[in-house]
Amino acid sequence: MATELLYLENYTQLEGESKVAEVSEIDGRAVVILDGTIFYPQGGGQPYDKGIIESPTSKFVVEEVRFVDGIVRHIGNFENGTFKTGETVKLLIDRDRRTLNSKLHSAGHLVDMAVTDLKLGWVPGKGYHFPEGPYVEYEGNLEGRDTEKLKTDLETACNAHITEALETKVMFMEKDKMAEVCHFVPDFIPEGKPGRVVMFGYFGVPCGGTHVTNLSELKHVTIRKIKQEGPNVRVGYDVTVY
Repeated sequence: MATELLYLENYTQLEGESKVAEVSEIDGRAVVILDGTIFYPQGGGQPYDKGIIESPTSKFVVEEVRFVDGIVRHIGNFENGTFKTGETVKLLIDRDRRTLNSKLHSAGHLVDMAVTDLKLGWVPGKGYHFPEGPYVEYEGNLEGRDTEKLKTDLETACNAHITEALETKVMFMEKDKMAEVCHFVPDFIPEGKPGRVVMFGYFGVPCGGTHVTNLSELKHVTIRKIKQEGPNVRVGYDVTVY
């Protein structure tokens, strides 16, 4: 049975309850499968959540979360006890880790907004929204551009949208409808998950990640560097965390 991906709609939920579907072991590590989860499994350029799953008699430390064939696997170790199939357990997300990852992911899409504002003509590619050097890539080139001025212009555009305090909301739809609200829809959208679009005010992006509820939460975005990587342009960015 596929895991219900509760985080897709309730992407700011940090605590919840679920029922245990299965407990197993892979390569010496415990694996807990639930009927539904608020834990984000790594994907879309965003790291997995960490945290705790517990019952009155057992505590499981979640060290890694993966999505495979419709099922979310919570991987880690039991500090004590174990779970029984059908048992109701409490889920607790590592708040600081989730908050940082959500800010970095939202900031990556904010860079997309700025690139669109400046009409650079670049085609969105992959995003790397990890704390260790986040960046977004675009199919395009820097020929004839003053990269220092471009950095400044992109940063100014990003922070203007933060000042606008645009609210975030999610919409669920089929892929063929996404172009009605998104500036760009990739040819490949992962299978096994509901079609989801994240709206930052008027700006839509197909995305299954977690985000801030309002762009004002980002405080300030810095464009760290812009460079050509083969046929792509890589834009490195940072978020002020305080």
